[in-house]
Amino acid sequence: MERAAFWTGRRVLLTGHTGFKGGWLAHWLGLLGADVTGFALAPDQDPALFNLAPPPGRSVIGDLRDPDPVANVVADIDPEIVLHLAAQPLVRRSYAKPAETWASNVMGTVHLLDALRGSPALRAVLVITSDKVYENDESGTAFPEGARLGGHDPYAASKAATELAVASFRQSYFADRCIPVATARGGNVIGGGDFSEDRLVPDVVRAARSGQPLQLRNPEATRPWQHVLDCLDGYLTYAQALASGPVPLALNIGPHDPADTQTVADLTRAMTAALGVAQAWDLDTGPAPHEMSALALDPSAARAALGWQARLSSAEAIRLTADWYGAWMNGADMSAFTQAQIADYQAARTTEAPT
Repeated sequence: MERAAFWTGRRVLLTGHTGFKGGWLAHWLGLLGADVTGFALAPDQDPALFNLAPPPGRSVIGDLRDPDPVANVVADIDPEIVLHLAAQPLVRRSYAKPAETWASNVMGTVHLLDALRGSPALRAVLVITSDKVYENDESGTAFPEGARLGGHDPYAASKAATELAVASFRQSYFADRCIPVATARGGNVIGGGDFSEDRLVPDVVRAARSGQPLQLRNPEATRPWQHVLDCLDGYLTYAQALASGPVPLALNIGPHDPADTQTVADLTRAMTAALGVAQAWDLDTGPAPHEMSALALDPSAARAALGWQARLSSAEAIRLTADWYGAWMNGADMSAFTQAQIADYQAARTTEAPT
């Protein structure tokens, strides 16, 4: 089924709509005509994408760690599709606040799945975990979905535990109703509107605006960077496939070429050039918790099962990201600009065949 025909009028519960990826996805679902209800904490940063570009649809501010408001919103809207993006997503914050991270990522997911057990209209649930769910030996090998789960830091470990919680609920409560409950393991995402702490692109933008040298902790670390639109295109394709027929219940959503991994220093240089600034960076030699130096994903199963692959090159992803921040710094209407980037991506997607 064509994408717009599937999503138009569809009751969708989207958790995490006040965040970076969730905000973009709320806009995209709105453009597709979905009946979207977002559930999330209020933004914890200023500026925030949610405030600069308020998404369409209904917004419910609540905490997944509290089961009562979760149950209430599920009962109120009786969702057909659930896209669960809400999480504590920051590695360094997970070291500082491990209990909060586990409560948000594991018990927040448990509360949501528990509330969904009695939803009569439910057709599919897609839980977003992370590329960091795999036990990482830092060899740089691209992880397939069958790789061993693990996690050194509290964030990674909590996301690996979320995978187990999802599998348990799927087998115990949803399999008999033939409702697919799946996990998508997304790679590192860049794009306009991310203002989170301790993330590379927001740090580059903040340094560029302040004129202060950027501090890089791990300049030679590599990650599977992808643009937010490529990542969300994968989520939308996956969710639609789950509701339409049998597909794998865990898939990596990452760059088309697993070898297309840039170092932190490379991405920093490319972003500063795209922003049109001459920005220096210094090595941050202060004490810091352990972070993995190499990470790569194998997305071949998503291509085989969904016919999906990321379509933007690293250069295109960086250009789109810089264009968004440039428009924001120039006072543009960021709701309109965000939706225009989505529309342009969607138009190009419909005319390009996978290679």
